[in-house]
Amino acid sequence: MNNCPLCAIEDETLLWQDARCRVILVSDPDYPGYCRVIWSAHIKEMTDLSEPDRAHFMRVVFAAESVLRELLQPDKINLASLGNQTPHLHWHVIPRYTDDAHFPNPIWSSRLRESAPRAAPEPRVLSQLLNARITPQPV
Repeated sequence: MNNCPLCAIEDETLLWQDARCRVILVSDPDYPGYCRVIWSAHIKEMTDLSEPDRAHFMRVVFAAESVLRELLQPDKINLASLGNQTPHLHWHVIPRYTDDAHFPNPIWSSRLRESAPRAAPEPRVLSQLLNARITPQPV
């Protein structure tokens, strides 16, 4: 799809990838550590994937969640797969804190307060942890 921003890879901070998907760090000062796990092919729904591909994709999502929990110790992790604006299969993995700009609401809602300042994780460290956490699986 020519107009898909997830198909056209530009200015991404790539943390991990294989032939089927990639993990990027989203640049959002309110949500340091916010990652997106993106399926490589332009697919719209989870049920468009084969069972092994679904399992692989979720293994990567769960690895990203686990790494962020370990490294940042957030109060909560939000996992979201919406795709209403960008119908390309992807998951948002978002560390949340009770004093962040939108908590307890979704990050896409109206701000409730200014964000508490938090240091962004080093992309190299995230990448190393993801590489160690994601066990290579046969295709």
